[in-house]
Amino acid sequence: MAIAVAAVRTLVAADSSHQPLALVGRDPRASGEMLEAAVVAGLASAGANVVRVGVLPTPGVAYLTAEVNADLGVMISASHNPMPDNGIKLFAAGGHKLPDEIEDNIERLIGGDIGWNRPVGAEVGRIHDLIDGAEHYVAHLVAAAPHPLDGLKVVLDCANGAASDIGPEVFRQAGADVIAIHAAPDGLNINEGCGSTHLDSLKSAVVEHGADLGFAFDGDADRCLAVDADGSEVDGDQLMAVLALAMKDTGALTEDTLVATVMSNLGLKIAMRQAGIELIEAKVGDRYVLEELRTRGLALGGEQSGHLIVPAHATTGDGVLSGLLVASRAAATGQSLAELAGVVRKLPQVLVNVRVGNKAVTRAPEVTAAIAAAEEQLAGEGRVLLRPSGTEPLVRVMVEASTHDAAQKIADELAATVHAASPIAV
Repeated sequence: MAIAVAAVRTLVAADSSHQPLALVGRDPRASGEMLEAAVVAGLASAGANVVRVGVLPTPGVAYLTAEVNADLGVMISASHNPMPDNGIKLFAAGGHKLPDEIEDNIERLIGGDIGWNRPVGAEVGRIHDLIDGAEHYVAHLVAAAPHPLDGLKVVLDCANGAASDIGPEVFRQAGADVIAIHAAPDGLNINEGCGSTHLDSLKSAVVEHGADLGFAFDGDADRCLAVDADGSEVDGDQLMAVLALAMKDTGALTEDTLVATVMSNLGLKIAMRQAGIELIEAKVGDRYVLEELRTRGLALGGEQSGHLIVPAHATTGDGVLSGLLVASRAAATGQSLAELAGVVRKLPQVLVNVRVGNKAVTRAPEVTAAIAAAEEQLAGEGRVLLRPSGTEPLVRVMVEASTHDAAQKIADELAATVHAASPIAV
Protein backbone atom coordinates (compact mmCIF):
# COMPACT_ATOMS: atom_id res chain seq x y z
CA MET A 1 0.00 0.00 0.00
CA ALA A 2 2.77 2.41 0.94
CA ILE A 3 4.62 1.82 -2.34
CA ALA A 4 1.42 2.45 -4.32
CA VAL A 5 0.72 5.70 -2.46
CA ALA A 6 4.30 6.88 -2.97
CA ALA A 7 4.12 6.01 -6.68
CA VAL A 8 1.01 8.15 -7.21
CA ARG A 9 2.54 11.05 -5.29
CA THR A 10 5.74 10.83 -7.35
CA LEU A 11 4.40 10.09 -10.83
CA VAL A 12 1.34 12.35 -10.86
CA ALA A 13 1.85 16.11 -10.83
CA ALA A 14 0.54 17.74 -7.64
CA ASP A 15 -1.35 20.35 -9.69
CA SER A 16 -2.85 17.78 -12.07
CA SER A 17 -6.28 18.89 -13.23
CA HIS A 18 -7.56 15.33 -13.71
CA GLN A 19 -8.01 12.37 -11.43
CA PRO A 20 -5.07 10.06 -12.16
CA LEU A 21 -5.50 6.60 -13.69
CA ALA A 22 -3.42 3.56 -12.73
CA LEU A 23 -3.34 0.15 -14.40
CA VAL A 24 -2.47 -2.98 -12.37
CA GLY A 25 -1.52 -6.50 -13.54
CA ARG A 26 0.17 -9.52 -11.99
CA ASP A 27 1.64 -12.92 -12.70
CA PRO A 28 -0.21 -16.02 -11.40
CA ARG A 29 1.76 -16.68 -8.22
CA ALA A 30 -0.43 -17.05 -5.13
CA SER A 31 0.98 -14.05 -3.27
CA GLY A 32 0.05 -11.83 -6.19
CA GLU A 33 -3.59 -12.02 -5.18
CA MET A 34 -3.09 -10.37 -1.80
CA LEU A 35 -0.46 -7.94 -3.08
CA GLU A 36 -2.79 -6.86 -5.88
CA ALA A 37 -5.44 -6.07 -3.29
CA ALA A 38 -2.96 -4.01 -1.26
CA VAL A 39 -1.57 -2.16 -4.27
CA VAL A 40 -5.05 -1.34 -5.58
CA ALA A 41 -6.10 -0.09 -2.13
CA GLY A 42 -3.01 2.09 -1.92
CA LEU A 43 -3.54 3.58 -5.36
CA ALA A 44 -7.21 4.34 -4.73
CA SER A 45 -6.47 5.80 -1.29
CA ALA A 46 -4.04 8.20 -2.99
CA GLY A 47 -6.78 9.38 -5.32
CA ALA A 48 -6.10 7.29 -8.42
CA ASN A 49 -8.76 5.47 -10.36
CA VAL A 50 -7.59 1.89 -10.88
CA VAL A 51 -8.02 -0.52 -13.79
CA ARG A 52 -7.16 -4.15 -13.02
CA VAL A 53 -6.10 -6.33 -15.95
CA GLY A 54 -5.51 -9.54 -13.98
CA VAL A 55 -2.85 -12.05 -14.99
CA LEU A 56 -0.84 -10.63 -17.87
CA PRO A 57 2.85 -10.53 -18.91
CA THR A 58 4.86 -7.54 -17.74
CA PRO A 59 5.17 -6.17 -21.31
CA GLY A 60 1.40 -6.51 -21.65
CA VAL A 61 0.92 -4.28 -18.61
CA ALA A 62 3.41 -1.79 -20.08
CA TYR A 63 1.59 -1.85 -23.44
CA LEU A 64 -1.86 -1.33 -21.92
CA THR A 65 -0.56 1.43 -19.63
CA ALA A 66 0.18 3.37 -22.80
CA GLU A 67 -2.96 2.25 -24.64
CA VAL A 68 -5.40 3.46 -21.97
CA ASN A 69 -3.36 6.64 -21.32
CA ALA A 70 -2.78 5.69 -17.69
CA ASP A 71 -0.61 7.90 -15.53
CA LEU A 72 1.20 4.85 -14.19
CA GLY A 73 1.23 1.06 -14.40
CA VAL A 74 2.00 -1.56 -11.76
CA MET A 75 3.11 -5.14 -12.40
CA ILE A 76 3.21 -7.52 -9.43
CA SER A 77 5.79 -10.18 -10.22
CA ALA A 78 9.13 -11.63 -9.18
CA SER A 79 9.92 -12.49 -12.80
CA HIS A 80 12.06 -15.65 -13.03
CA ASN A 81 12.39 -16.03 -9.24
CA PRO A 82 10.84 -18.96 -7.36
CA MET A 83 7.21 -18.88 -6.23
CA PRO A 84 7.70 -17.62 -2.63
CA ASP A 85 9.30 -14.40 -3.94
CA ASN A 86 7.38 -11.44 -5.25
CA GLY A 87 8.02 -7.89 -6.36
CA ILE A 88 6.48 -4.70 -7.70
CA LYS A 89 7.47 -3.16 -11.03
CA LEU A 90 6.37 0.38 -11.79
CA PHE A 91 5.80 2.06 -15.15
CA ALA A 92 5.41 5.74 -15.88
CA ALA A 93 2.92 7.13 -18.39
CA GLY A 94 3.56 5.59 -21.80
CA GLY A 95 4.56 2.26 -20.23
CA HIS A 96 8.21 3.15 -19.61
CA LYS A 97 10.33 1.85 -16.74
CA LEU A 98 11.43 4.43 -14.22
CA PRO A 99 14.87 6.06 -14.09
CA ASP A 100 16.91 5.40 -10.94
CA GLU A 101 16.30 8.90 -9.55
CA ILE A 102 12.51 8.51 -9.79
CA GLU A 103 12.66 5.16 -8.00
CA ASP A 104 14.79 6.82 -5.34
CA ASN A 105 12.12 9.52 -4.91
CA ILE A 106 9.43 6.87 -4.46
CA GLU A 107 11.53 5.07 -1.84
CA ARG A 108 11.98 8.30 0.10
CA LEU A 109 8.20 8.85 0.19
CA ILE A 110 7.23 5.36 1.34
CA GLY A 111 5.37 5.67 4.59
CA GLY A 112 5.76 9.46 4.75
CA ASP A 113 2.64 11.63 5.08
CA ILE A 114 4.39 14.92 5.92
CA GLY A 115 3.04 17.81 3.89
CA TRP A 116 0.40 15.73 2.12
CA ASN A 117 -3.35 15.73 2.53
CA ARG A 118 -4.71 12.27 1.82
CA PRO A 119 -7.77 12.31 -0.46
CA VAL A 120 -11.16 11.76 1.19
CA GLY A 121 -14.76 11.43 0.05
CA ALA A 122 -15.31 11.83 -3.67
CA GLU A 123 -11.57 12.31 -4.23
CA VAL A 124 -10.83 8.66 -3.40
CA GLY A 125 -10.19 6.58 -6.52
CA ARG A 126 -12.61 4.02 -7.98
CA ILE A 127 -11.72 0.49 -9.09
CA HIS A 128 -12.67 -1.27 -12.34
CA ASP A 129 -11.64 -4.33 -14.35
CA LEU A 130 -10.46 -4.22 -17.98
CA ILE A 131 -12.15 -7.27 -19.43
CA ASP A 132 -10.58 -7.32 -22.91
CA GLY A 133 -7.04 -6.21 -22.08
CA ALA A 134 -5.50 -9.58 -22.99
CA GLU A 135 -7.27 -9.63 -26.36
CA HIS A 136 -5.91 -6.17 -27.24
CA TYR A 137 -2.40 -7.25 -26.29
CA VAL A 138 -2.64 -10.47 -28.33
CA ALA A 139 -3.81 -8.55 -31.40
CA HIS A 140 -0.93 -6.10 -30.97
CA LEU A 141 1.63 -8.92 -30.90
CA VAL A 142 0.19 -10.84 -33.84
CA ALA A 143 0.24 -7.66 -35.93
CA ALA A 144 3.96 -7.24 -35.16
CA ALA A 145 4.99 -10.43 -37.00
CA PRO A 146 6.49 -9.41 -40.38
CA HIS A 147 5.88 -12.89 -41.87
CA PRO A 148 3.31 -15.60 -41.04
CA LEU A 149 4.51 -18.71 -39.23
CA ASP A 150 2.67 -21.16 -41.50
CA GLY A 151 4.47 -24.50 -41.63
CA LEU A 152 6.45 -24.03 -38.43
CA LYS A 153 6.06 -26.38 -35.48
CA VAL A 154 6.94 -24.54 -32.28
CA VAL A 155 7.19 -25.68 -28.65
CA LEU A 156 6.53 -23.00 -26.03
CA ASP A 157 7.57 -23.40 -22.39
CA CYS A 158 5.36 -20.91 -20.58
CA ALA A 159 6.95 -21.41 -17.12
CA ASN A 160 3.47 -21.86 -15.62
CA GLY A 161 3.51 -18.08 -15.67
CA ALA A 162 1.82 -15.03 -17.08
CA ALA A 163 2.14 -16.09 -20.75
CA SER A 164 0.52 -19.51 -20.28
CA ASP A 165 -2.56 -18.51 -22.27
CA ILE A 166 -1.30 -15.55 -24.28
CA GLY A 167 1.91 -17.10 -25.63
CA PRO A 168 0.31 -20.12 -27.35
CA GLU A 169 -2.60 -18.00 -28.59
CA VAL A 170 -0.30 -15.48 -30.26
CA PHE A 171 1.74 -18.14 -32.04
CA ARG A 172 -1.37 -20.00 -33.18
CA GLN A 173 -2.94 -16.83 -34.56
CA ALA A 174 0.34 -16.13 -36.37
CA GLY A 175 0.03 -19.51 -38.13
CA ALA A 176 2.28 -21.87 -36.17
CA ASP A 177 1.56 -25.42 -35.04
CA VAL A 178 2.03 -24.96 -31.27
CA ILE A 179 2.86 -27.44 -28.53
CA ALA A 180 2.59 -25.71 -25.14
CA ILE A 181 4.31 -27.11 -22.05
CA HIS A 182 4.25 -25.85 -18.47
CA ALA A 183 1.18 -23.80 -19.33
CA ALA A 184 -1.07 -24.77 -16.40
CA PRO A 185 -0.39 -22.27 -13.60
CA ASP A 186 -1.88 -23.06 -10.19
CA GLY A 187 -0.34 -20.19 -8.25
CA LEU A 188 2.37 -22.43 -6.81
CA ASN A 189 4.23 -23.92 -9.79
CA ILE A 190 5.52 -20.78 -11.52
CA ASN A 191 9.15 -21.22 -12.73
CA GLU A 192 9.31 -24.59 -10.95
CA GLY A 193 11.85 -26.58 -12.96
CA CYS A 194 10.71 -24.89 -16.16
CA GLY A 195 10.87 -21.69 -18.18
CA SER A 196 13.89 -19.71 -19.30
CA THR A 197 15.98 -20.71 -16.26
CA HIS A 198 15.40 -24.46 -16.73
CA LEU A 199 15.62 -25.42 -20.41
CA ASP A 200 15.95 -29.22 -20.15
CA SER A 201 12.26 -29.99 -20.58
CA LEU A 202 12.00 -27.63 -23.57
CA LYS A 203 15.02 -29.28 -25.21
CA SER A 204 13.44 -32.71 -24.73
CA ALA A 205 10.02 -31.59 -26.00
CA VAL A 206 11.43 -29.98 -29.17
CA VAL A 207 13.28 -33.19 -30.08
CA GLU A 208 10.38 -35.45 -29.06
CA HIS A 209 7.81 -33.58 -31.17
CA GLY A 210 10.14 -33.01 -34.11
CA ALA A 211 9.59 -29.28 -33.77
CA ASP A 212 11.43 -26.66 -35.78
CA LEU A 213 12.30 -24.63 -32.71
CA GLY A 214 11.19 -23.83 -29.17
CA PHE A 215 10.99 -20.82 -26.89
CA ALA A 216 11.05 -20.57 -23.10
CA PHE A 217 9.61 -17.58 -21.24
CA ASP A 218 10.10 -16.63 -17.62
CA GLY A 219 7.33 -16.12 -15.07
CA ASP A 220 6.29 -12.66 -16.25
CA ALA A 221 7.29 -13.30 -19.88
CA ASP A 222 9.54 -10.29 -20.31
CA ARG A 223 12.35 -12.48 -21.57
CA CYS A 224 12.84 -15.43 -23.85
CA LEU A 225 15.48 -18.04 -24.64
CA ALA A 226 15.31 -20.52 -27.50
CA VAL A 227 16.15 -24.08 -28.51
CA ASP A 228 16.87 -25.20 -32.07
CA ALA A 229 15.55 -28.36 -33.74
CA ASP A 230 18.43 -30.42 -32.35
CA GLY A 231 17.70 -29.33 -28.78
CA SER A 232 20.65 -26.93 -28.53
CA GLU A 233 20.25 -23.71 -26.55
CA VAL A 234 20.13 -20.35 -28.35
CA ASP A 235 20.75 -17.50 -25.90
CA GLY A 236 19.85 -13.82 -25.91
CA ASP A 237 23.06 -12.78 -27.70
CA GLN A 238 22.28 -15.10 -30.59
CA LEU A 239 18.63 -14.03 -30.72
CA MET A 240 19.75 -10.38 -30.86
CA ALA A 241 22.03 -11.20 -33.77
CA VAL A 242 19.21 -12.93 -35.66
CA LEU A 243 16.94 -9.91 -35.25
CA ALA A 244 19.69 -7.37 -35.92
CA LEU A 245 20.51 -8.97 -39.27
CA ALA A 246 16.82 -9.26 -40.16
CA MET A 247 16.21 -5.61 -39.36
CA LYS A 248 19.34 -4.49 -41.20
CA ASP A 249 18.09 -6.32 -44.30
CA THR A 250 14.82 -4.38 -44.23
CA GLY A 251 16.36 -1.04 -43.26
CA ALA A 252 14.66 -1.11 -39.85
CA LEU A 253 17.88 -1.21 -37.81
CA THR A 254 18.38 2.48 -37.08
CA GLU A 255 21.97 3.61 -37.78
CA ASP A 256 22.84 -0.08 -38.19
CA THR A 257 23.38 -0.16 -34.43
CA LEU A 258 22.56 -2.72 -31.73
CA VAL A 259 22.55 -2.06 -27.97
CA ALA A 260 23.69 -4.91 -25.73
CA THR A 261 25.29 -5.01 -22.27
CA VAL A 262 28.79 -5.53 -20.97
CA MET A 263 27.81 -9.15 -20.20
CA SER A 264 27.21 -10.05 -23.85
CA ASN A 265 29.64 -12.54 -25.33
CA LEU A 266 32.56 -11.17 -27.32
CA GLY A 267 31.37 -13.41 -30.15
CA LEU A 268 28.34 -11.15 -30.60
CA LYS A 269 30.53 -8.08 -31.03
CA ILE A 270 32.69 -9.90 -33.59
CA ALA A 271 29.64 -11.10 -35.55
CA MET A 272 28.10 -7.65 -35.59
CA ARG A 273 31.33 -6.02 -36.72
CA GLN A 274 31.59 -8.50 -39.60
CA ALA A 275 27.99 -7.67 -40.57
CA GLY A 276 28.64 -3.91 -40.54
CA ILE A 277 26.62 -3.36 -37.37
CA GLU A 278 27.89 -1.19 -34.51
CA LEU A 279 27.48 -2.62 -31.00
CA ILE A 280 26.93 -0.25 -28.07
CA GLU A 281 27.43 -1.71 -24.58
CA ALA A 282 25.15 -0.55 -21.75
CA LYS A 283 25.21 -1.38 -18.06
CA VAL A 284 23.61 -4.68 -17.07
CA GLY A 285 19.82 -4.37 -16.77
CA ASP A 286 17.17 -4.00 -19.45
CA ARG A 287 16.28 -0.52 -18.15
CA TYR A 288 19.78 0.68 -19.07
CA VAL A 289 19.49 -0.90 -22.51
CA LEU A 290 16.19 0.92 -22.93
CA GLU A 291 17.71 4.23 -21.83
CA GLU A 292 20.35 3.91 -24.56
CA LEU A 293 17.69 3.03 -27.12
CA ARG A 294 15.52 6.01 -26.20
CA THR A 295 18.39 8.49 -25.90
CA ARG A 296 19.88 7.54 -29.26
CA GLY A 297 16.62 6.73 -31.07
CA LEU A 298 17.73 3.17 -31.84
CA ALA A 299 15.63 0.18 -32.85
CA LEU A 300 16.98 -2.94 -31.11
CA GLY A 301 18.69 -3.90 -27.88
CA GLY A 302 18.84 -6.62 -25.30
CA GLU A 303 20.64 -8.83 -22.85
CA GLN A 304 22.27 -12.24 -23.00
CA SER A 305 19.66 -13.41 -20.48
CA GLY A 306 16.90 -13.01 -23.06
CA HIS A 307 15.49 -9.52 -22.47
CA LEU A 308 15.11 -8.20 -26.02
CA ILE A 309 13.65 -4.75 -26.63
CA VAL A 310 12.18 -3.63 -29.95
CA PRO A 311 10.91 -0.06 -29.36
CA ALA A 312 8.76 -0.10 -32.49
CA HIS A 313 6.52 -2.65 -30.74
CA ALA A 314 7.31 -2.54 -27.01
CA THR A 315 8.53 -0.25 -24.25
CA THR A 316 10.21 -3.09 -22.34
CA GLY A 317 11.53 -6.59 -22.90
CA ASP A 318 8.83 -8.87 -24.35
CA GLY A 319 9.51 -12.60 -24.49
CA VAL A 320 6.52 -13.53 -26.62
CA LEU A 321 7.27 -10.75 -29.10
CA SER A 322 10.94 -11.77 -29.27
CA GLY A 323 10.08 -15.38 -30.00
CA LEU A 324 7.50 -14.33 -32.57
CA LEU A 325 9.98 -12.13 -34.45
CA VAL A 326 12.68 -14.83 -34.46
CA ALA A 327 10.21 -17.46 -35.66
CA SER A 328 9.01 -15.05 -38.34
CA ARG A 329 12.60 -14.65 -39.57
CA ALA A 330 12.98 -18.43 -39.77
CA ALA A 331 9.73 -18.75 -41.71
CA ALA A 332 10.64 -15.91 -44.08
CA THR A 333 14.12 -17.19 -44.90
CA GLY A 334 13.47 -20.94 -44.80
CA GLN A 335 16.58 -21.27 -42.61
CA SER A 336 16.68 -23.26 -39.40
CA LEU A 337 17.24 -21.49 -36.10
CA ALA A 338 20.64 -23.18 -35.87
CA GLU A 339 21.64 -21.66 -39.21
CA LEU A 340 20.35 -18.21 -38.24
CA ALA A 341 22.01 -18.26 -34.81
CA GLY A 342 25.25 -19.70 -36.17
CA VAL A 343 26.42 -16.22 -37.16
CA VAL A 344 27.56 -15.83 -33.52
CA ARG A 345 30.56 -17.97 -32.62
CA LYS A 346 30.53 -17.70 -28.85
CA LEU A 347 33.76 -17.64 -26.90
CA PRO A 348 33.75 -19.94 -23.85
CA GLN A 349 32.48 -17.87 -20.95
CA VAL A 350 32.82 -18.65 -17.24
CA LEU A 351 30.93 -16.82 -14.49
CA VAL A 352 31.93 -17.20 -10.83
CA ASN A 353 29.92 -15.56 -8.04
CA VAL A 354 32.03 -14.53 -5.03
CA ARG A 355 30.29 -13.72 -1.75
CA VAL A 356 32.03 -10.68 -0.26
CA GLY A 357 31.95 -8.46 2.80
CA ASN A 358 32.21 -5.27 0.73
CA LYS A 359 31.19 -5.00 -2.94
CA ALA A 360 33.61 -2.07 -3.39
CA VAL A 361 36.38 -4.68 -3.36
CA THR A 362 36.45 -4.47 -7.18
CA ARG A 363 38.42 -1.22 -6.75
CA ALA A 364 40.99 -2.67 -4.33
CA PRO A 365 44.60 -2.36 -5.62
CA GLU A 366 45.28 -6.11 -5.48
CA VAL A 367 42.08 -6.80 -7.44
CA THR A 368 42.75 -4.20 -10.15
CA ALA A 369 46.29 -5.55 -10.46
CA ALA A 370 44.95 -9.09 -10.88
CA ILE A 371 42.52 -7.90 -13.55
CA ALA A 372 45.33 -6.18 -15.46
CA ALA A 373 47.44 -9.35 -15.29
CA ALA A 374 44.56 -11.46 -16.55
CA GLU A 375 43.90 -9.12 -19.47
CA GLU A 376 47.57 -9.21 -20.41
CA GLN A 377 47.45 -13.01 -20.29
CA LEU A 378 44.41 -13.07 -22.63
CA ALA A 379 46.26 -10.78 -25.09
CA GLY A 380 43.12 -9.53 -26.83
CA GLU A 381 41.64 -13.02 -27.35
CA GLY A 382 39.20 -12.75 -24.48
CA ARG A 383 38.09 -10.38 -21.76
CA VAL A 384 37.52 -9.96 -18.03
CA LEU A 385 34.60 -8.30 -16.26
CA LEU A 386 34.03 -7.92 -12.51
CA ARG A 387 30.59 -6.63 -11.57
CA PRO A 388 29.02 -6.14 -8.12
CA SER A 389 25.54 -7.65 -7.87
CA GLY A 390 22.78 -5.11 -7.57
CA THR A 391 20.76 -7.21 -5.11
CA GLU A 392 23.12 -9.57 -3.25
CA PRO A 393 26.48 -9.34 -1.42
CA LEU A 394 28.23 -10.81 -4.46
CA VAL A 395 30.85 -9.87 -6.99
CA ARG A 396 30.36 -11.60 -10.34
CA VAL A 397 33.60 -12.57 -12.04
CA MET A 398 33.16 -13.17 -15.77
CA VAL A 399 35.98 -14.36 -18.04
CA GLU A 400 35.93 -15.17 -21.75
CA ALA A 401 38.85 -16.96 -23.39
CA SER A 402 39.69 -19.10 -26.40
CA THR A 403 39.07 -22.29 -24.37
CA HIS A 404 36.82 -23.12 -21.45
CA ASP A 405 39.74 -24.39 -19.37
CA ALA A 406 41.64 -21.14 -19.80
CA ALA A 407 38.57 -19.10 -18.88
CA GLN A 408 37.90 -21.26 -15.82
CA LYS A 409 41.50 -20.99 -14.59
CA ILE A 410 41.59 -17.20 -14.84
CA ALA A 411 38.11 -16.84 -13.31
CA ASP A 412 39.05 -19.03 -10.34
CA GLU A 413 42.25 -17.07 -9.76
CA LEU A 414 40.42 -13.75 -9.87
CA ALA A 415 37.67 -15.07 -7.59
CA ALA A 416 40.28 -16.14 -5.03
CA THR A 417 41.84 -12.67 -5.14
CA VAL A 418 38.46 -10.99 -4.63
CA HIS A 419 37.59 -13.31 -1.75
CA ALA A 420 40.91 -12.70 -0.02
CA ALA A 421 40.55 -8.93 -0.40
CA SER A 422 37.06 -8.83 1.15
CA PRO A 423 36.32 -11.86 3.31
CA ILE A 424 32.86 -12.34 4.78
CA ALA A 425 32.62 -11.46 8.46
CA VAL A 426 31.90 -14.56 10.57
